[in-house]
Amino acid sequence: MLSNGLGWPHLLIIAAVFMLFFGAKRLPEAAQSLGKSLRILKKEITKPNGEDQSD
Repeated sequence: MLSNGLGWPHLLIIAAVFMLFFGAKRLPEAAQSLGKSLRILKKEITKPNGEDQSD
């Protein structure tokens, strides 16, 4: 069981709901978009504070 109370059966149900909403064709595209977004977010978080400011 995960720390927030969700077990494997719950995760399987959530995955099935995503399959119903998005369909099998759009899931890889959605996962790819999510991965890109997370990489951008990680890059922005780890960027030094004054790097993007121009004086």
